[in-house]
Amino acid sequence: MSSLLFKPLETSDIPFLMDIYNHFVLHTTYSFHTEPVALPEFTESVIHANPRYQTYVIMQNEMPQGYVQIMPHKKKQAYDTTGEVTIYLHPTYVGKGTGSASIQYIETFAKERGFHSLIATVCADNSASIHMFTRNGYQQCAYYREVGFKWGQFHDIVTFQKIIS
Repeated sequence: MSSLLFKPLETSDIPFLMDIYNHFVLHTTYSFHTEPVALPEFTESVIHANPRYQTYVIMQNEMPQGYVQIMPHKKKQAYDTTGEVTIYLHPTYVGKGTGSASIQYIETFAKERGFHSLIATVCADNSASIHMFTRNGYQQCAYYREVGFKWGQFHDIVTFQKIIS
């Protein structure tokens, strides 16, 4: 496998990344959006005014595979040392080690910016992401039952945490 590159998000990347995200909206319970996200809303979710929070396009052989980002966990100052990690990969790249490499990359980025703790929230149905986070040292710290309603049924979420400093 060729090495992965993580390039800072550019505006021209947004439509492709939005298509990846909307695939999961339409075909899985991994996103709790129930309808495809429009360009303005998606753009707002991946572009951050504060440079401590970033979105990176995951590249291999000059082809985008998905994105990884660190964003605010909450919008209160006491949470400033905690970031929330999100990873979405194009379905053809799932299960090939790209997710783990992306976690390692974003953890290094987070450490350099003074983060202490990282949080990841995953739909309980998403066994691949749960396995990926636990394999990379994240521990389950919360389990919320029936907090999302999609496709006529309730879904649980699991929150994972890793102390990185």
